Amino acid sequence: MTPAPAPPALFTDLYQLTMMQGYVEHGLHTQEAVFDLGFRRRPFRGGYALWAGLEPMLDALESLRFTDGDLAYLDTLGLFRPAFLDALRGWRFTGRVDAFPEGSVIFSHEPLLTVTAPLWEAQLIETMLLNTLNFQTLIATKAARCVLAATSSPHGGRVVEFGARRAQGPDGALSATRAAVVGGATGTSNVEAGRRFGLPVTGTHAHAWVEAFLDELSAFRAYAQTYPDATTLLLDTVDTLGSGLPNALTVARELRGAGHELQGVRLDSGDLAYLSRHIRAELDAAGFPDVRIVASNDLSEDVIAALIAEGARIDVYGVGTQLVTAGGEGGGALGGVYKLVQLGGRPRMKLTADPGKASVPGVKHVWRGAEGPAPDATYVWDVLTLGGPPAPGDVVGDPVNPLRAARLPTGLHWAPAREVVMQGGVRTRPPEALLDVQARARRELARLPAGTRRMLNPHVYRVSLAPEVAALRDRERARLLGT
Repeated sequence: MTPAPAPPALFTDLYQLTMMQGYVEHGLHTQEAVFDLGFRRRPFRGGYALWAGLEPMLDALESLRFTDGDLAYLDTLGLFRPAFLDALRGWRFTGRVDAFPEGSVIFSHEPLLTVTAPLWEAQLIETMLLNTLNFQTLIATKAARCVLAATSSPHGGRVVEFGARRAQGPDGALSATRAAVVGGATGTSNVEAGRRFGLPVTGTHAHAWVEAFLDELSAFRAYAQTYPDATTLLLDTVDTLGSGLPNALTVARELRGAGHELQGVRLDSGDLAYLSRHIRAELDAAGFPDVRIVASNDLSEDVIAALIAEGARIDVYGVGTQLVTAGGEGGGALGGVYKLVQLGGRPRMKLTADPGKASVPGVKHVWRGAEGPAPDATYVWDVLTLGGPPAPGDVVGDPVNPLRAARLPTGLHWAPAREVVMQGGVRTRPPEALLDVQARARRELARLPAGTRRMLNPHVYRVSLAPEVAALRDRERARLLGT
């Protein structure tokens, strides 16, 4: 796998740098700061999100440096003094990062990642962290929803990523492909993504191929002659059932007679459920039960689920625009935030008129409770503590509403949900292979309650504050308000 180029140090918002200079001048920059990263609203109105982007983020943190060119540009802005620019010359990230393993199922109002570092180091990396983790988590979640919909078919089904031409630029396309694989996609149409991430690349031909020949059958024959062991034919350039399917069957017989097999047919328009049922029946009757039916055309998890409900016989779903742009209700962007929760050993809290935007102060641990036999016990509850696991019977608080509380049941098995992934600015373990991350995501999704995986009106997974965390929040609120 070829690593992606790391973002430059100037891939940050200007105010990170102006604050850094202010911290230096006021003697705050070396104080130990703790920042939590999380999100407030569940994407796509679903019951969960899928954590992605951690591995490229760690790569970026390890290599982050200011170059001479960076410093020369900052000097032209007229905002930064020579002493500060000189201090940046030897800057590097030296902090600690605690995080959920990539591919974990995650929820709103919990710290997914915690940075502990000198204040100016922790401040600079905010933009890069949010950019990387927000986007890839959003796309991985979308992909997981598409895969869960596709695999609900009694005939099976897999998802490949087809979205390069509709993605937000080349960087967005490559990041989206990586995240889609975390979410369960099995391949991509993007050749550079295939090279970079070691993925299978897949594709058929365009309508232009058929239009370039005198007739459809000639186009199909020419393609099969060029790629006799990798032929998938696009059926809907002229007339899907009137000419596309009959011509594809002709080519399939000719390939078989020459010792090869037609691999697939693709649909890119029309009533996909009706067409796929009819085509499957015709292929089977003609003796080609192994020819796969590939469908595209603005697919999403909702469209896939509707197709399956109508009895579609689709083997491969090529999901493009809706996947790489995170389209659909509740999509578009993940509202991840990065908040200071401790500085110099003292808790810090953002207090606002909107209770949903208030931060939870202090250095917290995330414990995940599961029920049932290991190793496949079902996740049922996440609790934030200031140290060890919560105790059965504890009255735990809501992260948003201080008036809402619940009592923890007995019989849950508690385990830490996060691990130290970086210490002293260096990874604590080698980078994980992308397919290993995908495998973790598959296992994690399987451990969610069925109601939490639902597409429509999912069960809201519980995230709560242990009594000592709720008490710390209440004390800090009272201190800030002077009550």
